[in-house]
Amino acid sequence: MAKDKLLDFDKALELYEPVLGFEVHVELNTATKMFSSAANPANSANHEAEPNTLVAPVDMGLPGSLPVVNETAVRYSISLGLALGCSIAPSSRFARKNYFYPDLGKNYQISQYDEPIAFEGSVEIELGDGTLVTVPIERAHMEEDAGKLTHMGGATGRIQGAEYSLVDYNRAGVPLVEIVTKPIFGAEHRAPEIAKAYVAAIRDIVISLGISEARMERGNLRCDANVSLRPRGQEKLGTRTETKNVNSMRSVERAVRYEIQRQAAILAAGGTITQETRHWHEDTGTTSPGRPKSDADDYRYFPEPDLLPVEPSAELIEELRAALPEPPAIRRRRLKADWGFTDLEFQDVVNGGLLAEVEQTVAAGAAPAAARKWWTGEITRVANAQGVEASALVEPQAVAAVQKLVDAGTLTDKLARQVLEGVIAGEGSPQEVVDARGLAVVSDDGALIAAIDDALAAQPDVLAKIRDGKVQAAGAVIGAVMKAMRGQADAARVRELVLERAGS
Repeated sequence: MAKDKLLDFDKALELYEPVLGFEVHVELNTATKMFSSAANPANSANHEAEPNTLVAPVDMGLPGSLPVVNETAVRYSISLGLALGCSIAPSSRFARKNYFYPDLGKNYQISQYDEPIAFEGSVEIELGDGTLVTVPIERAHMEEDAGKLTHMGGATGRIQGAEYSLVDYNRAGVPLVEIVTKPIFGAEHRAPEIAKAYVAAIRDIVISLGISEARMERGNLRCDANVSLRPRGQEKLGTRTETKNVNSMRSVERAVRYEIQRQAAILAAGGTITQETRHWHEDTGTTSPGRPKSDADDYRYFPEPDLLPVEPSAELIEELRAALPEPPAIRRRRLKADWGFTDLEFQDVVNGGLLAEVEQTVAAGAAPAAARKWWTGEITRVANAQGVEASALVEPQAVAAVQKLVDAGTLTDKLARQVLEGVIAGEGSPQEVVDARGLAVVSDDGALIAAIDDALAAQPDVLAKIRDGKVQAAGAVIGAVMKAMRGQADAARVRELVLERAGS
């Protein structure tokens, strides 16, 4: 595949205005699927099930099977629509979306088209410097997810060059809400940052609602990023591309930047943009062509004949509205005050997309400062080295458990980093890693005194200095003891014992 030519980002923005649009798919964590009684793999209790074990006749598209709407999924969808500031339709209808779906047994998707459950809303997002941007929402509609294809025999794992494909219908029929924005104008140089901040805001909203685990690395939340460019001063919109199923906030940011540079290079050379889907490649930071992008007419939408319209009562809508959590902007201000963070400390958390992780770690018992330290420090460092999202590495509950071991004196910070490393590597819970690696702090004064005596004997001049009142000389002995104990000693306790043994 020929490498795309890219125009310098700043030059691209001199010549063209970027127009953005996002379609975010949220898998709902209901117990069962959207239209069948099969267990829902988007629920963490089921996500590691063997292929094709979480299925029912409806999911397989077997003749004679009929869909039944999941009531909980409808309630979740209404709650999400309300949290997005949308109006809730008094009557909405499912439709059949037709094109070849090898991963949907009935060969069409049940979705919503011109009668969505929620419409006309907006989301306020905050950028790194505190700038607030309002993203207009066109609609949020209910649909079902497709299954999963695994392409076998090729070098890349993609369909190109594969010998055959395997299909897993476990995910087929998982309840989805697709959130579609209106065109976003005025993004300019901050377009990639806006993309990342918007996806982060949606993730925070669905987590606070409790309707999805929003684990992007598992596909619970996925973003299709639409990008088009138009020459400066032109009213007519440019031809858009849609980069599909981007599954991390960092990747959304990078994909938008790449598409701006790629499209600008084509337009500046006198070429034209093809309206198509694009695939994002995390390893190379590039996009590649997918299929020509269809318009709505090509999907041959028509009302789903096997399902009645969804008509929520006004009482239900008001009940769900009253149960909404606080809006994201208010929540951020409250958390900042509750945690006692400075503007810079809090912005580090927000910019890293780690607000939910820090909040959950605090809820699991860690002090706010400790939770922030681990997530914006060691965990982010490892995530950057591996090219993944920090949230994909470790559960907040495990981070809180590591900090509890530090608070209890079982671990030093240095040992805690090793424990966290083991947890991230899949070696078990924090306590299991401590036990398996033998990382607990040595609390036996007898063992510490023996190491201190050895260190003092080896450095008699240091002992003399301590006895002469030069207490700072104890540092050399403490360092020797810490080395002898492989870092598994409390330096403060070692210092106390050194001074005792020296008679200081």
